[in-house]
Amino acid sequence: MQDHFKDKAENWDDGSIRKSTPVAIFDAIQKKFSLTKEMQIMDFGVGTGLLGFLVAQKVKKVYGVDMSPSMLAKLKKKNTPECFIEPIEQDIVKEPLSIVFDGIVSSMTLHHVENLEAFFTSIYKNLHKDGFLAIADLEKEDGSFHSDNSGVYHFGFKEEELLKVVKKCGFRDVSIKNIATISKPQRDFGVFLLSAKK
Repeated sequence: MQDHFKDKAENWDDGSIRKSTPVAIFDAIQKKFSLTKEMQIMDFGVGTGLLGFLVAQKVKKVYGVDMSPSMLAKLKKKNTPECFIEPIEQDIVKEPLSIVFDGIVSSMTLHHVENLEAFFTSIYKNLHKDGFLAIADLEKEDGSFHSDNSGVYHFGFKEEELLKVVKKCGFRDVSIKNIATISKPQRDFGVFLLSAKK
């Protein structure tokens, strides 16, 4: 499995956009769902934990799933006893986890997932009944967001198409809301939060 983030991991946390976007996503998640100290949460595509560590302060435990060993190595260096994410290097579409969670969060990872239906079918099984889903990603774009589109399978998402897939996989109360804008020299890019319940 090629690690598309091998050369990016060390400096991943640098820059105001990288830091501000997860905060906006976290704020949107908190407005939509109550995070409690009894909860176990999966952060899918955890990366270096920019969203996951914010969530970890509010819940019992966060499991950080990623396929990039270099990103997880950076995550492990940031772990402390007070704020800890359990790292899991795994392709959960091909090898689903056996753990069942109270919620699944994700920040800017869905566009790296090739088969959306297989992904949502897989994670549906990882949620308790009434468990929540909170996935943030890019609104439909022209392919200019990334300077290198290696490992990018979707240039953002059209709302109606994504809603259709998620509902087909069994989720209920599915909605999409714009929560942030990422401004780059070439243009502005909208960020949405997809929320749902099992």
